Parts: sequence; structure tokens; C-alpha cells
Amino acid sequence: MKVLLSLCSLFLISCASLPPAKPTVVADMAQLGKIIDLKTGDVLSPEQLLNKLASQQRVVVGEQHDNRYHHQIELWLVQSLAKQRPQGSVLLEMLNPDQQSKVDKVKAWLQGNPVVRSERIAELLNWQGGWDWDLYGDLAVGLMHAPYPLLSANLDKPEMQAIYRSKPLLTGERSGQLAVRVKLETIVREMHDNQIETPQLLSMIAVQQQRDRRMAERLLAAPAPALLMAGGYHAAKDVGVPLHAQDLAPTQPVTVLMLAEQGAEIALAHADYVWLTPLAADEACFCIVPKH
Repeated sequence: MKVLLSLCSLFLISCASLPPAKPTVVADMAQLGKIIDLKTGDVLSPEQLLNKLASQQRVVVGEQHDNRYHHQIELWLVQSLAKQRPQGSVLLEMLNPDQQSKVDKVKAWLQGNPVVRSERIAELLNWQGGWDWDLYGDLAVGLMHAPYPLLSANLDKPEMQAIYRSKPLLTGERSGQLAVRVKLETIVREMHDNQIETPQLLSMIAVQQQRDRRMAERLLAAPAPALLMAGGYHAAKDVGVPLHAQDLAPTQPVTVLMLAEQGAEIALAHADYVWLTPLAADEACFCIVPKH
């Protein structure tokens, strides 16, 4: 996946006169880019995408973590899908197992609709600082108020540290293939400008694959219809969670919606659907024009 290859000006308007501000949630989601069915090449409306996803039992949504529009789309997805059929559960890469009891307790409390600040919810959840609450807060609060389970999908930090040290060998007919490891090596090297030593590289790949395996296990075990939200590489069909899910439960298909920025090259090998959005860097000058 090559990201940021070109800048698409679609839906971008000059807003130099406006101060940078947190964009509001969009009423017309069609303003947030272009949706493509990668099997057919057809361009879909948000409503058409919803209809396709509503019939799937397990969906993985891949995001770019620092793109606020991706989190707006995710919130719209969970709210809209729940109107079409009962939502079984939602899983987040951003939650670790050691937070699950806090999530369950706070979620039960919020069903009574108490008056509470968003920041207080973050404190009660022990929300991890690595996931910017300013970006994730609306999504997280929306999921906390929802009636269905919100589940952790990640490894705890001690687990990741142990994997980093020991580099356990992961087995799987699909996920264990050499070609998958080579792709992951290329990705990690590019992310570090090829300035990474081999032992560190192998450790990082081991952690990445064990995280993917955990997410796949959690997704398969979650009440369906289940929706997992994770980073783009975790969601990718050729290297991530879907491969592990196929190894663990080949008869239980996983559908992938990739949220990517304009200019990204996403193919059927990576996802079933792609939603191309404005760039994260353009948040301050993205104007929402109300639909009349």
C-alpha cells in the first residue's frame, strides 16, 4: 500500500480565513470522499456500502490512526449499521485486555445516561495516551453508550514485551507464509527509512503478527455481527488479521473496508472496499457544505 502518492483536491475548499478547528461530524457522508467496491470497480454511495456490510457477520475496518475523518466514518458506520440490524459487538485495537473490566463497568454505568465529561470517561477507562483522545474521543464515547459489547482486541503491554524479546515463531497455512513475512519486513523497513537492525526488525514483525493473531481470535470469538477497527496494515487481507482468521476458521469469512487517504493505492489483495478520504493534514481547511 503506497500512501500519499498524489493529492486529490476533491471536496477540499480554501479555508485560510478560518482558524483551525475540530471538524464537525458530517451529515452527508458522501462529502467525505469516494467509496469503491474493489471486486467490481463500482463507485458506491455510503448507503450502498452500508447495505453490503450489513449482511456480513465479521467486518474489519482499517484506518489511518491520525486521520480524524476515518474516526468520523467509523462512528457513522457503527451508528448506521445498528439501525439496519442488531449489532453484536465492536472491537478496538486501541483497547487492551487489562482495560476490559473498566470498559464493562463504565459502559454499564453509562446506559443510565449520567451527565459526564468526555475526558472523565477517558480517565475511567485508563485510555492509553498513545491513542489521541482528541481524535478517538467521539468514537469511543459513542461506543461506550451503545447497548452492545465493546471489546478489547489487542495484546497487553507485558505480552508484547515478552514477544519482542523471545520472537516466537507463528504458524499458519496462510499467515505463516514466507511471502507474508517478506511483505511485513518491507513495510517495517520503509517505515524506519531502512535504518533498522535485523534483530529489532524480527522482533517488530513477531509483535505485529502476534497482535494480528490476537485480533483475529477476538474477532472470531466476539458476538456477531462483529466489527473490528484497527490500523490499515492490521486490516489488510494480504498481511493482517484476515489471513489469521482464515487459518483459524476458514469457513467464517471476514470482509475488509479500508479507510485510506486520497492517493493511496488499495487493491483487491488488500481489501474488499476502500473509502478514499481527504488527507489528515487537510483537516484544518476542510469545510463541510450543508446539503440543501
